[in-house]
Amino acid sequence: MNRQERLAALKGAVNRRILVLDGAFGTMIQGYALDEAGYRGDRFADWPSDVKGNNDLINITQPQIVTAIHDAYFEAGADIVGTNTFSSTQIAQADYGMEEIAAELNLEGARLARQAADTWTAKTPDKPRFVAGSLGPTNRTASISPDVSDPGFRNTSFDELRDAYAEAARALIEGGVDILVVETIFDTLNAKAAVAAIEDVFEALGVRLPVMISGTITDASGRTLSGQTVEAFWYSLRHGEPFSVGLNCALGPDLMRPFLADLSRVADTLISAYPNAGLPNDMGGYDETPESMAEDWREWAAAGLVNIVGGCCGTTPEHIAALAKCVEGLPPRQVPKFDPRLRLSGLEPFTAAA
Repeated sequence: MNRQERLAALKGAVNRRILVLDGAFGTMIQGYALDEAGYRGDRFADWPSDVKGNNDLINITQPQIVTAIHDAYFEAGADIVGTNTFSSTQIAQADYGMEEIAAELNLEGARLARQAADTWTAKTPDKPRFVAGSLGPTNRTASISPDVSDPGFRNTSFDELRDAYAEAARALIEGGVDILVVETIFDTLNAKAAVAAIEDVFEALGVRLPVMISGTITDASGRTLSGQTVEAFWYSLRHGEPFSVGLNCALGPDLMRPFLADLSRVADTLISAYPNAGLPNDMGGYDETPESMAEDWREWAAAGLVNIVGGCCGTTPEHIAALAKCVEGLPPRQVPKFDPRLRLSGLEPFTAAA
């Protein structure tokens, strides 16, 4: 299928049923126990700084691992896999001195996922598979000072973020993704830079893809790290007219549930959710089993809260297989319609009276 045919298939599928996202990528990469040499490969054997832990680098140095992970999630029943490009911006790659290969990481990550999706679509033509290009939050924040003694200091700017996101988004589109997903958003201003960058790229390339936006609630306070409630978060980004808005990471399904319900109540677009497999335990692992998470996922679906569901940190193909089974046959959330109203946001939402 070409891009337009895939887009039509995606829209048709999400109208009929709940779509299944993949699970964690880092968890799966950790299972391969790569050492420094494994991350470097031949091309970066003489790189002057350590690169172990730069998971996106294996798009170039260990592509067979990336393909195997995509295949495992598709085999488990995922409709959509995310590219292994969560940290593939010049800003994030600066930690390794690899800013110059950021675009290449996105391009190769997209190509690997596209190839896997096309292979599985050929196997199951009645269930086409899709690729979401991952745009992570970067490791800098435009809203909060990293220096407690200087509240006005910022280690990045809106323009720097916009440029970095534009480069990444362009490469993902050129690599063949079907969707762009701005995910794990802890700072809404970072996300606004990403949305602006994506619009720039759409205009420059003459294409337009669905955009998913996924925020992160950092704790039981129900707020992002930059302080917004989920309703205020949505009002801040609604102008981007996203394909879906949702939550991912930080929380397990039980703690995420009330905030997901809040978002589902106010958002007039599709809702996505991909929680962690619980909170990290004392060993840094995750304790939620596929069976325990399936109970929460099933309840979300039965309550009409979600359209697109997957897993984040700690989830595996076994979790996604349980998810695919538990939501099968359950109807997707119906997108509500609201009367036109002035809706504003600071840390709290404001809706003008009718």
